[in-house]
Formats: sequence, C-alpha cells, structure tokens
Amino acid sequence: MHRGASQSLSHLTNDVLLPTMTTRIPILLLKTRSSPTDGYEDQFSTPQHGLTFSPTFVPVLEHQLLDDGMNTFRNLLERKEIGEGQGKKYGGLIFTSQRAVEAFAQLVAEGRLNDPSYPHLAPSTPIYTVGPATSRALSALSTPSSPLTILGQETGNGEALAQYILSHYPSDSKSKFKSRLPLLFLVGEQRRDIIPKTLSSPSLEASNRIAVDEITIYGTGIMASFERDFKAVLKRTENVGRRWVVVFSPTGCEAMLRALGCLGDARGKAGGERDGKTFVASIGPTTRDFLRAEFGFEVDVCAERPSPEGVLEGIWGFMEGLGGMG
Repeated sequence: MHRGASQSLSHLTNDVLLPTMTTRIPILLLKTRSSPTDGYEDQFSTPQHGLTFSPTFVPVLEHQLLDDGMNTFRNLLERKEIGEGQGKKYGGLIFTSQRAVEAFAQLVAEGRLNDPSYPHLAPSTPIYTVGPATSRALSALSTPSSPLTILGQETGNGEALAQYILSHYPSDSKSKFKSRLPLLFLVGEQRRDIIPKTLSSPSLEASNRIAVDEITIYGTGIMASFERDFKAVLKRTENVGRRWVVVFSPTGCEAMLRALGCLGDARGKAGGERDGKTFVASIGPTTRDFLRAEFGFEVDVCAERPSPEGVLEGIWGFMEGLGGMG
C-alpha cells in the first residue's frame, strides 16, 4: 500500500518505535555516493528520535565525463566568457544534477592549482540549482577569493526552477541580474528539456524569453554490476528484522525488482509474495509511477519532497501508520 510523506518529523514521537530504539535499520540507497558530501548519508547516519539507520550505497548508474563537453566548458571558463559585462557569452549557469556539479568541481580544482580566483565568476553571476544536494556541493566550491552566488536550491524540480529563473533573471526594474545573455546549462546525455522549453516558451513575451545553451558534459548508463551488487547487499542484510530500499530513478528498476524476487511473470509484471521486511521508497512520483505502470509494483513510500529530509519524513510517516515496527 502506498503511503505518502504526509507528516513532518516534529509530529512523530519516540513511542512509535520504542521496541527497536537500539536497532540500526539498513537503508539501501540505489545511487552513487555524492562527493564531497552526501546529504542522504548525513541524514540517515544521524540518530533520529532514538532510531539510527545504516546507509549503504548501491550505484545504479555509471557516469563518464565527456571530453568534448569538458573541453568546451573549460575554454569558456578560461576565457572568462561567463558573467555580466561586455564580452561575456553567458550570463549565468544552471545545474540540475550532482554529476554536472562534480564535473564543474573537477575543472575548478584544476584551475585553482595556478589561480585561486578560478573559475573567474563575478559574485553577481547567478548559478541556478534545483535542490539542496547540488546546492551544498556548489557551496563547497565557494571561497573568499572566488565567491559563488547560488540560487534556487529550494525549488526541488526543473519546472519550479525554470519559474524561479524567470522571476529573477529577466532584465526589469526589480531584477538584480539585468543581463539578457543566454544561460549555460550543464547536462547529461539523458535529461528532460523542461527548463529550456519553459525559459524560451513562445507564450512568453519576446523580451522575457531567456535563451539556454546546453553542454553535454557526462554520459550515463546502467552499471553492469548493479544487480549483482544489489543481491550481495540483500544477502548481507537478509537476517535483519526490516530494511529499506530507496530508488532514485526508473533506471535499474527492473533489475531491482528481479533481485528482490518481485518480478513474477513472463510479461515483466510484479508478482509473488513480498518478504514482509523489505520496504521500498521512491524519491518522487516519476519513479513511483514508472514502477506502477511498467511492473504493477507499488512502493511503500513516495517522498513528497525529493530530498533526504523528504525521504526520511515519508519513511517515518509510513512507520507511524503501522503503529511501530518492533
């Protein structure tokens, strides 16, 4: 049965989980650990209301930086073509993925070996980001000699970020950023185009449209070892009273269900009895709906916010609804 994240953590009490207060519940995060820090690791490694999870990362996607995209971006930074003012090509940057931020971090680390002011972005240059994880990673790159202005971290998804950009970036009397230069969007091979389409929509007045150029900076594919690695972690945790699996995208869902023994028939639909101790949470409705439509599988929790806090709130709401899990 699906249960959404309907309650905040402040409304939950220790009484729900008194029988298992000392238990470390395995939580299998089907993603690559973010660098330099990972918000999910931080969130689930911290005791919450007397309960501690034990997070394990099981990478699903394999990412590879693309030389052409990296070289193009590097050249733009070295020629100081991003920012406000004469001679600039782009007025700001957009990041919606951790991998793109990591590519940027690599270029920044290279540049700062010789120049602490790298990447030569004026403090007024807006860097738009879709959520707290990418924001934290970008904030780690900001230094007194090279401060970064990071915006939009509370938007949560591409559509909301696009609306946020429209309200901040256009050149009007209320805007801090008056440049009408295009924005540069660092993307992977697989991405949605909601941000470019929204910012340059024909429904907008011409003066309010914002051009967006994309640089494909990394490629993505399912990791060949994922199903084997996931089965190994399931084996190591098979004797626990309960465990959670958090799935972050449709990629790898079929392999996940197969490893869980939930892919029951020749048509690829979920079947068989679940083990009663393995619970599945999705990062949001896209992944939940994919599992439902493609495999007939219902997640136990769909986070209302695509963030570590949102996932944790969903799990706590579910556990409270069961009246405890001891």
